[in-house]
Amino acid sequence: MIAANILRFFLDVFVQGYAAVLFLRFILQWLRAPMRNPVGEMVMALTNFIVLRTRRYIPSAWQLDSASLLLALLCEMVYLAGLLWLQGFQFSLPALLVWSMVKLLIMGVYILIGALLIQAVLSWVNPHTPIGPVLNAMTHRFVHPIRRFVPLMGNIDFSTLILLVICQLILLAPLALLESWAVSLL
Repeated sequence: MIAANILRFFLDVFVQGYAAVLFLRFILQWLRAPMRNPVGEMVMALTNFIVLRTRRYIPSAWQLDSASLLLALLCEMVYLAGLLWLQGFQFSLPALLVWSMVKLLIMGVYILIGALLIQAVLSWVNPHTPIGPVLNAMTHRFVHPIRRFVPLMGNIDFSTLILLVICQLILLAPLALLESWAVSLL
């Protein structure tokens, strides 16, 4: 029991954590975020050794970093397979693939929520932080359409708050249903 909990902890921290870093690399490159900042340099340093080797065999598709996305998906599959193995469940590979894709979508929403929250806090504490441009690149594409419809109220921008609510609704409704459907395939 204790050994299973320790193994699950290591899966959570290292395998799913590395999947998150690989997926963050994919997102940053998809959104054309500047990588010459502490966040970009950390992501590149943690992932270059495997992504650059994988790119030899998996080319970019539609100007997207296919290697990072595939590696994030594989890490998430290993993580979920490990969790299911620890719990003694049998699973099929196609069902595991579907569930891993859904988990990456959920991870993407959580990455957006984290970027929004960090950006909000840093705008109060240090608006000229070196990671400001990367946070702006990650959030601008999602906040900008809301800003067109929601005016400033007393010099306060509520578009970030509205996007956080929308993200929570996406997590609670469509992605939760999609995840329960993917789990039912196992």
